Amino acid sequence: MCKKPKSYSTGSLFIGLLCQLVAAPLLARDTGYLFVSSEKDHVVTVLDGKSYEKVAAIKTSERPRGLKFSPDNSLLYVACGDGDSIDIIDIAKLKVVDQLDVGDDPERFDLSPDGRYLYVSNEDDGLLTVFDLEQKKTVAEVEVGEEPEGVMASPDGRTVYVSSEVANMVHVVDVGTSAVKANVLVGNRPRRFALAADGKEVWVTSELAGLVSVIDTKENRVIDEVNFEPKGFRPEDLTPVGLVMTRDGRIAYITLGSANHVAVVDVASRKVLDYVLVGRRPWGVTLSRDEKTLYVTNGKSDDLSIIDTGSLKVKRSVPVGRVPYTVVVDD
Repeated sequence: MCKKPKSYSTGSLFIGLLCQLVAAPLLARDTGYLFVSSEKDHVVTVLDGKSYEKVAAIKTSERPRGLKFSPDNSLLYVACGDGDSIDIIDIAKLKVVDQLDVGDDPERFDLSPDGRYLYVSNEDDGLLTVFDLEQKKTVAEVEVGEEPEGVMASPDGRTVYVSSEVANMVHVVDVGTSAVKANVLVGNRPRRFALAADGKEVWVTSELAGLVSVIDTKENRVIDEVNFEPKGFRPEDLTPVGLVMTRDGRIAYITLGSANHVAVVDVASRKVLDYVLVGRRPWGVTLSRDEKTLYVTNGKSDDLSIIDTGSLKVKRSVPVGRVPYTVVVDD
């Protein structure tokens, strides 16, 4: 233990400052690290964001899939489906520091805008679980369609969208009442969401229909679809899952699963501008903060494709463990 010196000489001041630094909590800020969940290895792999060398392999509960940072990026939440928990990784320590009981088979989730609540899809039970992070307990369960997967909270905190793979629906949940206020029929096996920059549209990928449904958020109905036709692939190979939009809402990047490509889509016109060849079965996708780099997890080639968004070329592929699922970047 450091003791406060009786006098305040230069040396004493240095010691006092050192004591304060030692006592202060460790906080990570903008580490540049990439975090990738690997379903089969039961780890989250950490890569240096510049060299892409492996920094750590953080052991988690079984089958880590969905990843999400806390609002201040100090914590990383990890949905572990076969472990029936959401593990919490401390970014400064690069280790699991807590586990949350959020029900059976959590797959995807989102945080409320204030960071207090987790909204979790429980695939086996057909539920959306609302978990209070301050009280560390479940405060609501909302029945939705069978095998819920994708979850997205609206920026105003009033609405949560949940995709049901079996019911082929998007359930629109009112946060205040914990009730489903609308059911929107979409394509076969809906998966992931993105919200348009103006908040007027929700895009949802439909894996087995091979398309993206565009939902009007005011009327809660499908108003358009985005279709894909990369050369050399049959319609059944087109299995879109991952989806991310640029902050200005102009461009969407969509992973096409068995078609081994990422589609680059003009949001306003709904037209595909280009296709980028990546690894086998691209799944998860995210952008760097400056949006100059796109990261894509390839579930069957066990690697991460790193794409320059200016040239739309893969500049590197990095091994990241067996069946990589989600990628997020702390930048």
